[in-house]
Amino acid sequence: MALEANYGMVGDFYTQNFTTTHTGDGDTLILNLGPQHPSTHGVLRVVVELDGEYVKKAEPVLGYIHRMHEKMGEVKTYLQYLPNMGRVDYLHALGWNWAYVGAVEKLMGIEVPERAEFIRVITCELNRISSHLLWWGAYLLDLGAFTPILYAFADRERIMDILQMVTGSRLTYCYYRFGGVSADIGEKFISDLRAFLAQFKARIPMFHELVTGNMILRGRCVDIGVLPVEMCRRYGATGPVLRGSGVAYDVRRFEPYSVYDQLDFDVPVGKAGDAMDRYDVRVAEMVQSVRIIEQALDKLPEGPFLNPDLPDRFIPEPGEVYYSVEGARGKIGVYIVSDGSPKPYRLKLRSPSFSNLSLFAELSQGTLLGDAISIMGSLDLVIPEIDR
Repeated sequence: MALEANYGMVGDFYTQNFTTTHTGDGDTLILNLGPQHPSTHGVLRVVVELDGEYVKKAEPVLGYIHRMHEKMGEVKTYLQYLPNMGRVDYLHALGWNWAYVGAVEKLMGIEVPERAEFIRVITCELNRISSHLLWWGAYLLDLGAFTPILYAFADRERIMDILQMVTGSRLTYCYYRFGGVSADIGEKFISDLRAFLAQFKARIPMFHELVTGNMILRGRCVDIGVLPVEMCRRYGATGPVLRGSGVAYDVRRFEPYSVYDQLDFDVPVGKAGDAMDRYDVRVAEMVQSVRIIEQALDKLPEGPFLNPDLPDRFIPEPGEVYYSVEGARGKIGVYIVSDGSPKPYRLKLRSPSFSNLSLFAELSQGTLLGDAISIMGSLDLVIPEIDR
């Protein structure tokens, strides 16, 4: 009886997830990747039509984790909404945190002390490294390599320990405030951070030796998912996905905010626009984030970490504002319309993962199923950001 019950469950799973359709060109297979499949890294469903091992059509299906973040922004006060940002993209929460507080500061004309600006740069770039490390380890795990994710998480744990000192959190950070940050960084934070940066710089060559030159990895990434610049523009792709195709667009460089214009860093780009270039860009960006953090630590000024002349209540005048920052996955944008009340009249979030996912259906068409998994991983999707 137990065997029959188990067989029945397997049979039901098969009929729910695999369907053969008959067309004039022959038989095709409909396969559901997700919403629980590990390659989707979250509750994303991709319906794939296969002709043998080749993808004829791929259709992302969203909505499994939709939490109405934008609508929540219209029923909470400006201050109450702050914790929501850490839940949109939990891997680079500080990037979203910054985009929102930056929009409100721009709307209300709030000045941010110089020390707070440098602290934001330091912590946001450290969070960017943490995000890229998780992508690096998980992507390689998708492609069949288990060891790298252990190294990635070992370094990521050290970053989380450091950020926890000042944020009080390990993942869904809510550290930035209108007019600065919630707590100053101390000598312990700085000394631990410098020690980590020295150790991490020594690890990067080992990462390249262990992974980047591996022929199995290169076979799964080189000339796979070649993304033309024209397709990037049609879908609004940004971040490492766009830079992997050779376009050196980075909000920190081309739409400077905070003190990034005082810091020296490169914008890594690819040449072929394939999955390997997107891999190389993200690894190079971790090196650039280390450069940025070291410069910011060296230039860190004295002074307040929070504007001492903030209003008692955050009620902006009627108007609208758009503010963008460079997140780990691309351009994060926050658009706010104020009607002069304590709550936003309208709040719109620009999610880079949504635009980057949108091109997957076209990019994966005609590829092998295994290559489609590699392409999806190379986009570095965070599903809660897409399904906000």
